[in-house]
Amino acid sequence: MSRILALSAVSLVLAGAAGAQGTGDYPADATPGSCYARVLIPETYEVQTEQVLDKPEHTEARVIPAVFETVVERVLVKEQAMTYRVVPPTYEIETEQLVVVPEQTETVIIPAEYETFTEQVLVRPSYITWKPGAGLYGRAPSGEDDITLATGEVLCRVEVPAQYDTVTRTRLKSPEQVETRVIPARFRTVERQVLREPARVVEELLPAEYEEVEVQRLVAPEQQETIVVPATYKTIETRTVTGGGTVEWREVLCDYNATNAKIAEVQQALAAKGYTVQADGVFGPATLRAMEDWQEKNGLPVGYLTISTVESLGVSPD
Repeated sequence: MSRILALSAVSLVLAGAAGAQGTGDYPADATPGSCYARVLIPETYEVQTEQVLDKPEHTEARVIPAVFETVVERVLVKEQAMTYRVVPPTYEIETEQLVVVPEQTETVIIPAEYETFTEQVLVRPSYITWKPGAGLYGRAPSGEDDITLATGEVLCRVEVPAQYDTVTRTRLKSPEQVETRVIPARFRTVERQVLREPARVVEELLPAEYEEVEVQRLVAPEQQETIVVPATYKTIETRTVTGGGTVEWREVLCDYNATNAKIAEVQQALAAKGYTVQADGVFGPATLRAMEDWQEKNGLPVGYLTISTVESLGVSPD
């Protein structure tokens, strides 16, 4: 495809050359090995600015709004009033001793007191009598083995002791008595409320109540004034053609005088300017679009790889 585009470009060059040959119009001072193409030189313009009337001077009626300020005012929300208040009575607690049972006297009989005791009572007095005794067997006083046997009946004169019997008796310890004694009075403590101050009615003056409110106070009333609106102007640009717009011979690179290496240099230069071009040495559609966009933006003849285009990219044409 790139080869076809290159051949097409050459054909255009040759066709231009043939047409020129037919008319006797050839590039001046052409050297062998160089290629030329008739290209349309872009027009050059001179831009002139001029101030023209946009809106004439006129008058307008303008309303100056009223000016307000915010102030704080005390507003009466409740008037002063007289009220009556009932003060309840006050009491105090008093204690009092009440006689429940008065003092009394009574006569009481203190009964006699007895005590119990024991004593021995003579039942039979002592006496003296004879009492038969037992026979006595003894040994010789010398300690010999001969036994002297005493025989006969023995009577003993003995005193039989008196015989007593223990009996319990009661005896008077203290006799019965009559006694008068005083029974003290009995009291109970009671509490009672005693009125200290009676209920009364008191007059009270309720003060007026106010509230602080923010209000808008007029400082300056609304006014109307007539003002003169000055004329306004706008700047317009006038473009005057100063040159270009003609078809001229320009030296170009084509497949006769441009190597693949030189095309690759041009492609690298276009890539450095931000174009998406692959530096493969083949002048394809992507290279053509990038070249034409560069030419349009820089005021160069569009359509051919002119020497001026190559030099504008910083590439040597040789």
